[in-house]
This record gives sequence, structure tokens and C-alpha cells, in this order.
Amino acid sequence: MRQKTKLAREDIFRNLPVPAALRVMIVPAVTSQLIVLIYNMADTFYVGQTNNPYMVAGTSLILPVFNITLCLAGLAGIGGGALISRLLGEEREDEARRVGTFALYLGVVIAALFSGGMAAFMGQVLGLLGAGENTYQYARQYALCVIVAGGIPTVLSNVLSNLLRSIGRSREAGIGIILGGLLNIALDPLFMFVLMPDGLEVLGAGVATCLSNCIACLFFLVVILKMGRGAVITFSPRVGLAQRRSILAVFAVGMPSAIATFLFDLDYVVIDKLMVSYHDLALAAIGIVLKVERSPLNVGIGICQGMMPLVAYNYAAGNKQRMEDIIRLARRLGMGIAGASVVLYELLAPQFTRLFIPDIQTVEMASQFLRIRVLATPLMFLSFFTVYLFQAFGKGRISLFLGVTRWLGFNIPMLFLLNALFGMYGIVWAQAAADTLTVALSFFMYYKYKPKF
Repeated sequence: MRQKTKLAREDIFRNLPVPAALRVMIVPAVTSQLIVLIYNMADTFYVGQTNNPYMVAGTSLILPVFNITLCLAGLAGIGGGALISRLLGEEREDEARRVGTFALYLGVVIAALFSGGMAAFMGQVLGLLGAGENTYQYARQYALCVIVAGGIPTVLSNVLSNLLRSIGRSREAGIGIILGGLLNIALDPLFMFVLMPDGLEVLGAGVATCLSNCIACLFFLVVILKMGRGAVITFSPRVGLAQRRSILAVFAVGMPSAIATFLFDLDYVVIDKLMVSYHDLALAAIGIVLKVERSPLNVGIGICQGMMPLVAYNYAAGNKQRMEDIIRLARRLGMGIAGASVVLYELLAPQFTRLFIPDIQTVEMASQFLRIRVLATPLMFLSFFTVYLFQAFGKGRISLFLGVTRWLGFNIPMLFLLNALFGMYGIVWAQAAADTLTVALSFFMYYKYKPKF
């Protein structure tokens, strides 16, 4: 069984034509990313059916904090997954197994600490996010379910998904995430409008999300157990502790990934805080837009997730031509999708925003915001595509530099600057302005520091 699994993995990483290998790895990753997006939007969609903009605003406030749980998963999952693929490319399977076990337990520990911290400092966090008297109770209900109660299964599911993808098991990685998403979509209306009384719709959405993530986590645990003792990914501590340099390598890539994701969420927090200074309808409108715009971005992330193990493996194996072919095709695919999304959103912005709330004023404002924000989509894809490449190469310092510069050097200062100069719509334009600078820097860094074979 172990030999058969190894041969199947090597067939994907080494032998399949590049388009076929990318298809095997990318399709499940993109599908799972879209389902994640849909189930994240499902909460907003169903809450929007109450026609209560304060409920919509309350759940939107928690989105950046919920995304921090995903950045914690990235620390262990992306850091561990990128290293595992490189170790397999070097034919060091035993060390890859030890790294996988370390990454799993690391994910559980950091998730538990984050959930406990959120429970202890709930009031302070919600105040920092800008929750007011109209939105506080809804934000608190949602946070208790999806972060305090659901933090560990959410993080562990995403860690396991990344680790499975790193060994070529993209199909199982995608199925688990898809399962959780579909359950969330199905359970939301049941808990919100059937089981919960009027006024507790947000609590119902939170319970549905938490339960869905728990079931998805259980699916991944079953997959790991079925893979047996000889599998690269295992919970067994008997495989031993990873080498010190391997642990450092996990953090060298995982920490930049987590920090970049955290700064991405901090950018959302800043947007919310600046929008609060105008009015709650503006906050509800930008909350809807920040979810709608994620469709092409999540597809792009799925492309990068599927690409990264292939790039890491072939980089470590010294197969320069195959690595460059993979990078080139993945980049073209991502840019094509980003360009198509710009056209689609420009034409159908009101129809997309009306899916989430029927309030005419909110729809009109959200449509205007969306048409501006979507212009940054190709730039955003190129920005994080380059970061994923450096993660695949194990060059954590460069990916950290790009991530920190993008958010702290360009995006967040641009929000304050354009808000001061142009008001509310300056906030909306900030993404396109900042990512123009980010892409220029990313191209320079890639051509200067790309691997030399």
C-alpha cells in the first residue's frame, strides 16, 4: 500500500504532463476554495434575508477575526506542507513524516490558545473591531460559535487539507473542505429560521458554521487513519521529532504566511473602522463587497495551493524545466480568471450585491464599491502568486518581506491617505492604488531572487 501510494505521488509530481498534473492538483483546491467562499457568504446571505443591516454588519465585523484562524492554520499547514513536498523531492520520506506530525500538533496548540484568548478578551476585541450598540450582540453571538467553540476544528481541518495536498492527495484535501462548506450551506437556514427563535438568526448561523467545521475535521481524521501507519501524514508520535532545521524551516515559511494573512485581515479591520466613521449602511455595504470580491481571489488561491506542492517538489528535485512550465501555466490561468471577473462584476454588480440584502440604499452603495474594488483583482492575484512561489522555494524571508511591505508599506497607509484626501470612496480605491506598487515590487524580487539551478 505504501509503495503504491508513493508511485501514485511520483506520477503526479514527476511524470504527468504539466497541464494534467496541474489539473489533478488545482481542480480540487479551486473547488474547495469556492465552496469555502460560498459557505462564508451563505451566512451573510441568510442573515441578509432578515433585512436587518445591523445583523449583516455584526457578522461582517467577525470576518477578519475568523480569517485569523485560517492564518494560524497557514503557519502549520503551509509551512509544514511546503517543506514536506521539498523533502519528498529530495527522497527524504522519513523526515517528511516527522514534519507532518509536528505540523499537526502545532496547529492544535495554536488554535487552542487563540480560541481561549478570544473567549477571555471578547469585549475588548469587539470594541477594537468597531462593534457599536446596534451590532455588538450579533458580533458576540457569531464569535462565540465560529471562533471560541469552532476554532480548533477549523484550524485542524485546514492544516490537514494543506498537508494532504503536499503529498499529492489534493482530491481528499478538497473533499473535506467541500463537505464542511456544503453542510454549512444546508444547516444555516435550518438553525436560523427553524430551530432558533426570531432575533437569534445570527446565533443560528454561528452554530451551523461550527457544527459543519467539526464534521469536516472528523472526515479528515478518518482519512488520516485509513492511510495507515506507513503514511507520510500521521498523528503517531512514534515517528519521532523532526530535525531542528526542519522545525525552523516550517516556521521560516509558516510564519511569513501567517503574518501576511494576519495583515490581510488587519487591512479588513482598518477598512471596517474607517467605514464606521461614516454610517452603518456603509459598513454593511463594504462587508458585502469584501465577500463578493473573494470569488476570483479564492479561485486564485486555489490555483496557488495546487501549484505550490508541484513547484516545491520539482525545485527540490532539480527539475528546472518542469518547475518553470508549472509556474507559467498556473500564472496564465490565474490572470485569465481575474480578467474575466473584472468584466463580470462591472456588468452585474447590482445583481450580485442584491443576493445578500434587498435594502435599496445598501445595494446601490455596495454596487458602486464593488465596481471599484474589482479593478484590483488581477493585481492582487499577481501579488500573492509571487508570495506562494517563494514559499514553495522555502525562501521565507523574501515572502515575509513581500507580505509585510504589501500591507504595512502600501495597503494600510494608502487607506488612511486616500480616506483623508477623498473620503469614503478613497477607502474603496486604496486596494488598486496600493497593489500597483506591490506588483512592481513582486516582479523585481522574483527576477532578482528566483532559484538558480
